[in-house]
Amino acid sequence: MPTVRDVKAKAGEEPITMLTAYDAPTAAIVDDAGVDMILVGDSVGNVALGHETTVPVTVDGIAHHVGAVSRAAEDALVVADMPFLSFGVDEKDSIENAGRMLKEEGAQAVKLESGPHTVDITEQMTQLGIPVMAHLGLTPQHVNQYGGYPRQGTDREAAERILNLAIEHEEAGAFSLVLEHVPSNLAAEITETLDIPTIGIGAGPDCDGQVLVVNDAVGLSEWSPSFSKQFGAVREEMASAVDDYVSAVESEEFPAEEHSHEEADLEDLY
Repeated sequence: MPTVRDVKAKAGEEPITMLTAYDAPTAAIVDDAGVDMILVGDSVGNVALGHETTVPVTVDGIAHHVGAVSRAAEDALVVADMPFLSFGVDEKDSIENAGRMLKEEGAQAVKLESGPHTVDITEQMTQLGIPVMAHLGLTPQHVNQYGGYPRQGTDREAAERILNLAIEHEEAGAFSLVLEHVPSNLAAEITETLDIPTIGIGAGPDCDGQVLVVNDAVGLSEWSPSFSKQFGAVREEMASAVDDYVSAVESEEFPAEEHSHEEADLEDLY
């Protein structure tokens, strides 16, 4: 299993791959494919739990999914995404919530949607042995502040703010940085500036690695963002299989003789 040091060593050397996963079967598939890191994202709220945003996801909820993924992943580094208001409010609670993901659920690192308020807590967690992946650019937990999911860092002032925060989080001890939905030339500049690896999502080709929501990558999502790509058609395959099941039951083709067992010793009961 790679460590955060292994991930850091890949910066500028070879591409880093990361996908989300929220359950054991998916984690096993992603792990077997050789993905470097599995992110148990709070995107579970949108893509698996039926919420419109990530905001309703709780610490208990994310812990439940982190444990499932950790039990199935044998090689990939598991990163727990800390949900809204689970960090940055109270230092003690922040550390306990993050530490729980490693100590009880088997993750090897946590991800924090970052800003000026997370520099100190990143340093504190790192000093205590909790590896931190920072996250700048579009931070979906701020959806109510943004009024949606707009691209970030599109003017010089905003771009400089993101770059400076990236440097501060590296200095605070973050082992990597997710850059979401920012201009590709800004992501390239940040990647060139930092020694830690950048992981892009909607941030262009010059990051050290890439991450996607697994439902988008395999084609399970009904809708995917423009910066994503569907590498499969799982939704269509599932719909076809379910349709075939319904038809087989309704036509009495299933279960067939080979799907049943008859016990001879029970014949005298009838």
